[in-house]
Parts: sequence; C-alpha cells; structure tokens
Amino acid sequence: MAIFLDPEFADEMGLVAVGGDLEPQRLVEAYCSGIFPWFDEGGPVLWWSPDPRAILEIDGLHVSRRLARTLRSGKFRCTINHAFDQVIRGCADRTEGTWLVPDMIAAYERLFRLGLAHSVEAWCGDELAGGIYGVAIRGLFAAESMFTRRTDGSKAALVFLADHLRRRGFQLFDIQMITQHTLRLGAVEIPRKEYLERLKRALECDVAFIGGFKTGTGPLEFKGPVPVLKPPFIDKKDPS
Repeated sequence: MAIFLDPEFADEMGLVAVGGDLEPQRLVEAYCSGIFPWFDEGGPVLWWSPDPRAILEIDGLHVSRRLARTLRSGKFRCTINHAFDQVIRGCADRTEGTWLVPDMIAAYERLFRLGLAHSVEAWCGDELAGGIYGVAIRGLFAAESMFTRRTDGSKAALVFLADHLRRRGFQLFDIQMITQHTLRLGAVEIPRKEYLERLKRALECDVAFIGGFKTGTGPLEFKGPVPVLKPPFIDKKDPS
C-alpha cells in the first residue's frame, strides 16, 4: 500500500494527501483504504477520508408515503449500466459548478469498462429522469453522485439501488459526506474508525454487483414499477 493512501494521515478536514494519479489501481487501493478523490479542475488530485463518514444503512433508507405511491404507480423503470456515460455527465451538469472534472469522468469511465463502476438509471418513458453511479468492490458500494431531471427521478434510482444492494448481500453503502437531501433520506454519520472497521468486513464479503445474473455482467433492465421497500424503509411519519 502506498504510504500516502493511509487515512491515519488525514488532517482535521479529512484531507489525506495531495497529488498522485487516477489510474484504476490507485482508485481501487484508495476505496479499499476508505479514501476517495475530490478536487477542482486545474488543481492537484486531493484524497479524502472524512471523520465522521456518511453512509446509508442498507436497510435504513427513508421512503415517504408520497414517494412510495409514485414508485408503485410505475412512472419510472430502472436499469443498470444502460447509460453510464449519460449518468456521469448528468451528475456533472450543475449550474453551481462541479467537482466532476474531465479527468474524473475519464477515470470512472475506465472503472466502468473494468466492471468496477456502475450506474442505475431511472427512466420516464424514453427519457432519462435521473440516475446514480458509484464504485462496487466486493461488499462495498461507494456512491459518487446522483442527478435528477424529473421530480423523484434520482430518488427512484436510489430506492432501486438500495433494494438491489440488499438483495445482492452488500454490507456497506458509502455516501462519503452528508447533505440535507441525503439526511432526509435516512443518511447517518459514523466515526471514521467505525467506518474503516465496517469497510474491512465488507471487503471480506464474496458478493458482486451484477455478476451471477443469467444475463451476464452487461446492462440489465428490470420490468415493472420500481420495487417499494417494506418497513422500515417507508417512513409513515413523512406524508410528503
């Protein structure tokens, strides 16, 4: 393991190191060490391991009654790995600016071609309504970003993803840093030490994101409405 990829070196902001590259081997090493890249265009690569760390418990996603009705209606259909390039560029297309600079996009597209990065797409008819992408390594799924173009598009993709991870036996759903949006959906923060302990256990799990399906490891499409998760997923206190 490269010395600079050690979360114990993180400063109070969670910055572990500056520099390096975004080659697949480096990224896999980073994720397996509890570290991820995040930097601005034109600047050096910055490597982070924040304390606390934000996660979504595999069985802890909050789904409001309104969202549950929308998902049951069949408004959205979800696919896996059908439009990774569109999803990652949708995540980068933000009026407030983005950390998804061209070098980052190229790096995750390489991981996608290697079968390590995946996307979930939510479609409304033939229109891409929202999506999410991330990196899957054994029992870890590290969500990187999501976007929406239709109301509830990204939420539909997230609900589908959470259910998919549960069914596949994943142990850790990393979202890196908490936001008001993910907090409402059930995100929690845990100490870095606990995160690293759970990461170690997740990496010992012999599971795969899509391997083992009869259709192989290529794009998958799922018929019917997005599955609505059973309690405790549905938040009866939230009627919105």
